[in-house]
Amino acid sequence: MTALGHDISEPDGPLVDFFTDPGGLWAAIGKQAIVWLADQAPVLIPGVAVAVTGGWVLWSRVRVWRERRLLQGARCVEILAPPAVAPKGGEVLWAQLTGLLRPWWRRITTGQPHLAFEYTFTHTGLAIRLWLPGTVPLGLVRRAVEAAWPGAHTRPTHPAPLIPPGRVVSAGRLRSARPDILPLRTDHPTDPLRALLQAATGMSEDESACVQILARPATGSALRRARRQARMLKSGQPTTRALALTLLLLHRAQPSTTGKQDPDHSTAIRQSATKLAGPQWQCTLTYAATCSTSTERARGAEDVARGRAHALASAFGLYAERNYLARTRLRRPEPHLSARHFPRSRPALLSVPELAALAHLPVDPDAPGLQRAGARSVLPPPPIPEPAPGNAVKPLGRAEAGSRRPVGLHVADARHHLHVMGATGSGKSTLIANLALDDVRQRRGVIVIDPKGDLVTDLLRRLPDTCADRLVLIDPDDPHTPPCLNVLDGTDIDVVVDNITGIFRRIFTAFWGPRTDDLMRAACLTLLKHRQRTHQLVTLADVPRLLGESSYRLRIVPALKDPVLRGFWDWYESMSEPSRAAVVGPVMNKLRAFLLRDFARRTIAAGPSTFDLSHILNGGILLARLPKGALGEETARLLGSFIVAGTWQAAAARARTPERSRIDATLSIDEAHNFLTLPYPLEDMLAEARGYRLSMLLAHQHLAQLPRDLREGISANARNKIFFNTSPEDAAALERHTLPTLSAHDLAHLGPYQAAAHLLANGADTTAFTLTTQPLPAPVPGRAKDLRAAAGGRAGPRPAIRP
Repeated sequence: MTALGHDISEPDGPLVDFFTDPGGLWAAIGKQAIVWLADQAPVLIPGVAVAVTGGWVLWSRVRVWRERRLLQGARCVEILAPPAVAPKGGEVLWAQLTGLLRPWWRRITTGQPHLAFEYTFTHTGLAIRLWLPGTVPLGLVRRAVEAAWPGAHTRPTHPAPLIPPGRVVSAGRLRSARPDILPLRTDHPTDPLRALLQAATGMSEDESACVQILARPATGSALRRARRQARMLKSGQPTTRALALTLLLLHRAQPSTTGKQDPDHSTAIRQSATKLAGPQWQCTLTYAATCSTSTERARGAEDVARGRAHALASAFGLYAERNYLARTRLRRPEPHLSARHFPRSRPALLSVPELAALAHLPVDPDAPGLQRAGARSVLPPPPIPEPAPGNAVKPLGRAEAGSRRPVGLHVADARHHLHVMGATGSGKSTLIANLALDDVRQRRGVIVIDPKGDLVTDLLRRLPDTCADRLVLIDPDDPHTPPCLNVLDGTDIDVVVDNITGIFRRIFTAFWGPRTDDLMRAACLTLLKHRQRTHQLVTLADVPRLLGESSYRLRIVPALKDPVLRGFWDWYESMSEPSRAAVVGPVMNKLRAFLLRDFARRTIAAGPSTFDLSHILNGGILLARLPKGALGEETARLLGSFIVAGTWQAAAARARTPERSRIDATLSIDEAHNFLTLPYPLEDMLAEARGYRLSMLLAHQHLAQLPRDLREGISANARNKIFFNTSPEDAAALERHTLPTLSAHDLAHLGPYQAAAHLLANGADTTAFTLTTQPLPAPVPGRAKDLRAAAGGRAGPRPAIRP
């Protein structure tokens, strides 16, 4: 061809061939490929076979390595249900744990971790555990569980086989009977687990059962497959390739798209779209029932196990809706259940609501066999300080939640007093001992009144040896001469008399009338005025002498200048002997019963006081061990009350000392209701004690021990509260101090050495939280003996100066 005198050649090449004859080009390429493959077949076929086999072996090794790696360091978290289970807690849990999905490149190398939610049934009840591989942080799962079900407790355990050895086992696996995009039922009017729990009731000791749900976040390929099925469902096509291939082979026509107008079909489309709108999980559900063959029931063990397994599987019929769970038999369930390997066959695809309906805590409060959690663990508020050397914070223990940091009470806040309450053995004595040891180390004043005896014994074994010169010990079991506290000592005569008469009146209320009170008051006042005039020693033991010996009265009464007292004794002398005996009888029998006990007489009435309670408050140590079993209840109460009265007089004397010069001191009283017998309103004492820098720790077991006035005074004025395990009745009354974070159920279900605390921080109230007391330090061998010897050596024998 020519154009304008030039020759133009025909275009040629593969591109021209493709445009001019595309079919011929592809045919030529195919022929050449066939020729090349035929020539290379002897080499290519073995090479491809080797490559495929090697790839398969390598991939199998990688999968086995990934499974072993997931099992290394695997743990179980036992979940204890709270008293009230949040119905949507399961959805919250699985929605949080969706974050365990790893990126694709990490799944290739290390695999995708999965979890196992397990129900285990025995004759003792139901246990719910969450198994997690070693690559999943334990703290993450525990916090997710506690966030999903507030008040639930988690307890890490080692994974144990779900099927005991040597038993007949009947097991099966539940799979989605229809395409995964069709949902299971989730809108149950009652807890769907009710049927499962009922199916597992009535077990004998030979039986056990379990339900295991393996779950892992769905990967991108599973989601793409599900969305493709949803599109096919919407277009009216078969939702699975197997169904489409079957229709093609059978020469059946494809379903008409007119089915899209079917209302039921439209509902299925909407439900599948709703299911795929949120996070998805790949899951398998396995159940098993076992029965022992080592008993007389061995002949029927297989039937028992099979019947129980059928009952468990039937309980999941409640989930049938668009989709349902179909049963398949599992031949060898032991390795599948105990190893917790995620199966390689295609698992079911479940949405978060579907998985939560299968794997959650029973909602019914009366769920059979379910172990409930105790008190919830509550974080301490940020203002609660941590004890540290030199920061003037008293140690209370460790927080139960979060980082379990140390928690304490600032010395300035402790002046608002501390109310400690809890049952015997709950941890009160440990808390009091730890606080006392800290006060001793910081050289604060320490006074401990112990009506049982163990608290002081524990302290003596652990006090530092450097405190021997500050220690005063009152103990009826100590062989040394006891120290003496003369209750008639004191500069303010009226206060001393008020205290003594008030103590006797409170302790002997049923036998103490106005005349008895008048008699005791006049006798004590007469002796104190005699001491004031002559500077001679008087003790409580002189009261019976004054009332019963006329010669002794003649030496004292005539010198009285107080006309009221003279008038009293004139009236007393004017009575006949029988009348006088009737008047003095109530006083004499109470005093004699007290003074006839040798230890009480030597401690209270053996002479002048051998220690000064003002010095004790300024950094000294007074340990009063007053066991009721050794002294008697009334004697122990009197001795403790006299110590409390003397402490209060010493604290009141601090009014003459500048406030900045007052050293902080603590009066710790166990079984406080026995010793708060002073004739002053408790609320006034607590308010004034704060100004004197005297902190009071008031401990007892239950509210019924406190008279109404004491109960109200402590509730309002001891502003720091620490409650150990209490009765349900007391918990209902005390929860007003701990709500909204801790309820009556929490207070009634605190564990040993676990406490609920409502404290002040910088003078302001904080929300209640839970703590665990720290164990006492190890006792020092021989320390108690050395301290007793040092304290007894200072007491020594005391000469008494008598009028």
